[in-house]
Amino acid sequence: MIRADVPPPANVQVGLGDVMLWGVLPYVVLAVLILGSIWRYRYDQFGWTTRSSQLYESRLLRIASPLFHFGILAVIVGHFVGLVIPKTWMDAIRINEDRYHFFALSVGSIAGFATLVGIVLLIYRRRTTGPVFMATTRNDKVMYIFLLAAILAGLATTVFSVFDAGIVNYRDTVAPWFRSIFIFQPDIAAMTAASLSFKIHTLWGLALFALWPFTRLVHAFTAPVQYLFRPYIVYRSRGKRPAPGSPTPRGSWAPVGTPDRNRKGTPRN
Repeated sequence: MIRADVPPPANVQVGLGDVMLWGVLPYVVLAVLILGSIWRYRYDQFGWTTRSSQLYESRLLRIASPLFHFGILAVIVGHFVGLVIPKTWMDAIRINEDRYHFFALSVGSIAGFATLVGIVLLIYRRRTTGPVFMATTRNDKVMYIFLLAAILAGLATTVFSVFDAGIVNYRDTVAPWFRSIFIFQPDIAAMTAASLSFKIHTLWGLALFALWPFTRLVHAFTAPVQYLFRPYIVYRSRGKRPAPGSPTPRGSWAPVGTPDRNRKGTPRN
């Protein structure tokens, strides 16, 4: 049985700190994210990579990487549903508050736990595998700290929302504020009314996005989607080598005529 969420308080007092955090900071982060990614792409294309360490160790990576990546994809989908899709749309398709929270808490907890296990295994692998640890930069260490903190803050928010009856529904506070950012009319009062756990999670998320263009996380913007639609690569066997003295078999490929070659494939004089 899911508890009834506490409605946001009316007549919320908005201070200067709230304006800076929820009205100014999001646009600073967006500017850093967009301009930083453009700068990185223009001046550091060779560094726009995951710097894969699979050659150094693959046994643990085969477990940790799918857990993290599939988990984080599910977390992103959950955040999209909770923040972008208005509650009235869910009501229109007869998904009430109890049913929504049941799926959000159950699926979100599984996805969050899988993501947490994946990143912990990745950090353990990076710390205990000598060549992988030697290839780890300070930039990577900072990225792991912020990424792990954001995941832990999200899981803590999920746990608090179950056991703390004073948690204000994020669909009435964080979600309207998030959508208002993209129409340049930030609903600062809505975010001010959110519970402390949601505010901490949001701040960690903003910090992570500000750091994003300057770490290996930037590779997420260039996922190899075209790989799914590329043409097949045809491999042909050389076959058995001819015995000494036997005539050379004709090749499988006919030469293509070019301006410096005749139709028989021999160079022109």
